[in-house]
Amino acid sequence: METVDLDQFDRALLSKLQVNNQTSARVLADQVGLSESAVLRRLRRLRRSGVIVADVSIVHPAVLGTPLTIHVLVSLEREGIAALDAFEAKLRGRDEVKCAWYATGEADFVLLLQVSGVGAYERFARDVFHNDPNVKGFQTIIALREIAGLSNRSLSVCGV
Repeated sequence: METVDLDQFDRALLSKLQVNNQTSARVLADQVGLSESAVLRRLRRLRRSGVIVADVSIVHPAVLGTPLTIHVLVSLEREGIAALDAFEAKLRGRDEVKCAWYATGEADFVLLLQVSGVGAYERFARDVFHNDPNVKGFQTIIALREIAGLSNRSLSVCGV
């Protein structure tokens, strides 16, 4: 994505929307010191230019039956284009994968999973990691609890 020039009003609007994208233009206008029509124009421009990628609702995973959050660091044997594309395609086909990043360092991929429990994760690991000869290894990090007050500061929605 190209860099987009954002002024203090754009940044203030984006900050407010990242906490609650249902905030009305009238309320946003009061909060950032602009007219409602100026806020609407700016929001249209931010959406058109790709700064705002999506307007979403974030649903608590426990309500969906997937209360266990797991991060996985995955290392591959080979990182050729075909191998990367194949692994990425495998990840795209799995509902458990909420976010995935191709990364540098010890791990080639960092995954964020939401699963119903340890048994579901074991099945996922068998299907995705153990059955793939290109997976050299993986490290599992199980989240014990979310730290209150941090997640809603500026949410990064995966998959956008």
